[in-house]
Amino acid sequence: MAMNKLSPKNVLVLVAGLALLAALALWATRQRAASQPAASAKPTSAAPSAPSVPAASRPVLTVAVGQPEALRLPVTLAANGNIAAWQEAIISAETQGLRLQDLRAGVGDVVRAGQVLAVFASESVQADVAQAQAVLLEAQANATDALANAERARSLQDSGALSSQQISQYLTAAQTAQARQEAAQAMLSAQQLRARQAQVLAPAAGVISARLATVGAVAGPGTELFRLIREGRLEWRAEVTATELARLKPGTPVLLTTATGSQVQGRVRMLAPTVDPQTRSALVYVDLPPLQSTPGAARPGMFARGEFKLGDSQALTVPQRALVVRDGFEFVFVLQPDQRVSEVKVVTGRRLGERVELVSGLAPAARVVTQGAGFLNDGDLVQVAEGTPSGAPAVSAPAAR
Repeated sequence: MAMNKLSPKNVLVLVAGLALLAALALWATRQRAASQPAASAKPTSAAPSAPSVPAASRPVLTVAVGQPEALRLPVTLAANGNIAAWQEAIISAETQGLRLQDLRAGVGDVVRAGQVLAVFASESVQADVAQAQAVLLEAQANATDALANAERARSLQDSGALSSQQISQYLTAAQTAQARQEAAQAMLSAQQLRARQAQVLAPAAGVISARLATVGAVAGPGTELFRLIREGRLEWRAEVTATELARLKPGTPVLLTTATGSQVQGRVRMLAPTVDPQTRSALVYVDLPPLQSTPGAARPGMFARGEFKLGDSQALTVPQRALVVRDGFEFVFVLQPDQRVSEVKVVTGRRLGERVELVSGLAPAARVVTQGAGFLNDGDLVQVAEGTPSGAPAVSAPAAR
């Protein structure tokens, strides 16, 4: 049987397939050769390296150390309380039925004793004064005439020209006229007093803390018009327990810190004579500088925290930077003879600037890390920087561990 001849197209396809098979075979051969290590390769000799120091024996930080310092720190007693006016006077109207005509003082004004604060319309009062003066003049004239008649009757008593009854009538009329004159004088004084009360005067020097009066209002007797802080004096009323009360006495200096952050010096004036049976606390009255001398520092109604200065005492202190706070507790790192540090838990107390009192947990002769303590852990090996000032910064950063 005769074979069909291949067409040119089929010949090209056959040649391309054979070329692809050859390429795949070559790639597989190279992959197998690359995966097998060369048998003739020999290890090269490396230069001997220097013995390395274990990481655990290298210092992690260069630190500064120092011993705790004994200082005398102030002894204080903290308390809370409110600032109030030493005395607050309520200025009221004394007249009735008068219209408020003019206000001459406002809140915050510093006034002197006797200064006019408000004026009422006094036309009706002036009319009453004029009427009372006229009544007085009439009573004085009647009294003068009655006294003259009584004197003449008394002079004729022995002559028999007048009877005893007539003489007695003249004398009685003189006494009655004199009494009416005194009554008229009292009425005039009352009306003049009303006229003076038409002006509201400051009862004492001080600072106006409130003004309730309004122009045009008709104020009755006792209506509050102004409030006055006498002499501008303030006081701090501190609350202390009965136990703390025994530690205080008049004259003790106090340092107050108000809600605004300002500080005010004061002095204890008086201790409360009684203790509240419900809270078992007592009030301590502390005199503060006048309101006008410390503008903005303290105001009545402010809350303030204060410290009573009770003296001073000896204390063992370390720098603030020597303390490390971890898990809510405070620690210091003490240098041991093997140049390692141990973490020691301490109890702190008073603070003065950058010094902190250590109440317990540390011996006075201990060597404490004062620089770099925040980077250390218990048992770390450190290097001490000799002659480093206590206030100098840390010498180096932590080394790789």
